[in-house]
Order: sequence, then structure tokens, then C-alpha cells
Amino acid sequence: MSSTNFILTLTCDDQRGIVATVSNAITALGGNIRESDQFRDPENNRFFMRIAFDTEAPATPEGLLDRLSSVTAAYGMQAEVVDAERRPKIILMVSKFDHALLHLLYQIRVGWLRAEVVGIVSNHDHSRPTAEAAGIPYHHWPVTRDTKPEQEAKVKELVAETGAELVVLARYMQVLSDDLSRALAGRVINIHHSFLPSFKGAKPYHQAHERGVKLIGATAHFVTANLDEGPIIEQETERVNHALSPEDYVAVGRDIESRVLARAVRLHLQRRVLANGHKTVVFMPG
Repeated sequence: MSSTNFILTLTCDDQRGIVATVSNAITALGGNIRESDQFRDPENNRFFMRIAFDTEAPATPEGLLDRLSSVTAAYGMQAEVVDAERRPKIILMVSKFDHALLHLLYQIRVGWLRAEVVGIVSNHDHSRPTAEAAGIPYHHWPVTRDTKPEQEAKVKELVAETGAELVVLARYMQVLSDDLSRALAGRVINIHHSFLPSFKGAKPYHQAHERGVKLIGATAHFVTANLDEGPIIEQETERVNHALSPEDYVAVGRDIESRVLARAVRLHLQRRVLANGHKTVVFMPG
């Protein structure tokens, strides 16, 4: 499909003239730059850039990337061009607690989050009514230690069949295997409370209450084979005090988790998140 609005992202070793060369190349192919962000990481001498631009005539991402190939090759760039008008396809995974799922679906419905949910996967049947009300295919795939490989194979098949670009773990309380984490590297976002590793296991907010925690937070990150240690995309904290009950802590945590996950998904789908080793470069909206 042709479009006139695109986003170019690139990374390479830092060198002189990158910004000017890329800007001139976009102008030469009839592009008008609407937004430009760049960052140089002095620790590893890597350069990161994101450019949103439009073109005079409809074009395709593949065609534009091909026309920019002389520049990307000269600088040894890893580059990608995407259609900014297209709604990316995503899959949501959830267990029993659906607050993050409901928030994502609401933000999609009102247009703040531009995405097409092509499936909801759960190891429980609790969210089926939500999926049916939204007209989204629901896949109830229970997980046990013995059935985990078979269940994850179904997830892989669903990603391939639907063309999903992103899988969002919206409080999906199952640990992905190393195999699935590697197969979907850079394409799975998870949310967890920011007490880790201090309060692991059951009822972390109750544990935090017992220890008199003063700040509650949440972290959205890419999923890797290292549990809850993937590159961080977005975080938020909120102050609590001694007058609150454990249930109040849980309520505050639910709100933060929902907001942080939605922002992380939006940043990723807008191509504002670039991998930088164990970290990320995040170009925030102006």
C-alpha cells in the first residue's frame, strides 16, 4: 500500500555528517521533514535517529528504503522505514487481572493508541466477554508445565498468521520460555511492579505495605530470556503513606501499571524506542 507519511529510524556508529546527509537524501526524494530526533551515546559511540516525514507523491516504505540505500550503506546503518498512517497489528496476552488489558482497549477505542488488536490470548477464560464485546478473537489456551511448549507454539503460529508486530503482556502471569523470548525478541512488552527484585512472589503490594514502602511504581520493558530484566521503555512512581491499606497499595499499583504499559506500547508503535544494548533510546513526543 502506498502512503505519503513515513517514519525513518536508524542506528550506526557515530560519524560526521550523518544528520545533514540523511536530511538532504530525504529532501532529494521529495520528502518534507516534520519531526527529527537524534542521540549519540558517547559510551559506545553509537548514533540513533528518528525522522517523521511526508512525501509529495504516494510511496511505499520498501521503495523509500531502497532509494536511501546508498546513504545507509555508506554509513553502515541499520535502518527501517514504516508507513506512519498504518495501524500496527498487536496481540494482547492476559491472565485473571484485566486492568491493563481494559486500559489498552479503551485507549485504542478513543484513538490515542493507534493499533489493531488481532487477538487476545489468555490462560484463563475470564476476559472472553471483553474480547467478544470488542469483536476480537479470543484464544483460551491454559498452561501447565507439560503443555507449555504446545501452548507457546500456538502463540508463535498466531503471530505468524495474523502478522502481529507486537505482543503485549497485559498482566499475563506466565513466564515466557527462553525459546519464545528469543523468537520474538524486541517484539514483546511486559509490565511489572517496580519493587523487583525486593518483593518477588505472591502479593508484592502486601509485602511492600508490610515494609512501609513510600513509593509505588511500575516498569514496562522488552521481554528477554532474563526474567524481568529486559531493556526498560517506560516507568512511573507514585507516593503512598502509612495511612493506606494493602488494598489501597494494590489500587494505586493497578492504575500505574495500566498507564505505564499503554505509554510504552504507544512509544514502541510510533517507532520512538530504539534498542541500545541492554538499554533503550526513547525519543519522547515534543
